[in-house]
Amino acid sequence: MDLFNPTNNILPFDGKAIYYGRIIRPDEASQYFTSFLDEIAWEHDEVNMFGKHIVTKRKVAWYGDNNFAYTYSNATKVALPWSKLLKNLKEKVEKVAGVTFNSCLLNLYHAGDEGMGWHSDDEKELGDDPVIASVSFGAERKFALKHKETKQTCTVVLEHGSLLVMKEGSQKNWWHRLPPTKKIKTPRVNLTFRKYYG
Repeated sequence: MDLFNPTNNILPFDGKAIYYGRIIRPDEASQYFTSFLDEIAWEHDEVNMFGKHIVTKRKVAWYGDNNFAYTYSNATKVALPWSKLLKNLKEKVEKVAGVTFNSCLLNLYHAGDEGMGWHSDDEKELGDDPVIASVSFGAERKFALKHKETKQTCTVVLEHGSLLVMKEGSQKNWWHRLPPTKKIKTPRVNLTFRKYYG
């Protein structure tokens, strides 16, 4: 399968999740990775679930065109202004995806034991049919999607410097997650570019 072909939809129906493969050269991707580890204003994610206040091992950061207030899992974050490097990457992603974005939620997973449970990026502030462009750096991790009704699943390994664009019903009809694994001991940085309407 030619992973650079934007017709490669990994979803069998009810949505599109286009995996472009590596859109950034490995040496350039490594520079992004190192810079993001050092320069991003990382903080532990704090969420309120089932009446409990949880501080995650995973760290996050939220950047955007304006100081958007983004609420998910009953926690609110205020967007920081773009760094030069983030804006540079945003422009590269927009060129490949053919979509403009005004914000980015970043995740730092220190090792494979840190992951993300089943969820959809379907908050009303992201619009009726959100487009999420996910760029990965560092450790290669398996990414899984599950249909909300049929429970059919599919997976893809997200490579260092790769792009996955979820759109056209993918958030309405599918959940996605980053499964934890004990095999991976190195960090991964994931950037999810999105259009925020809050």
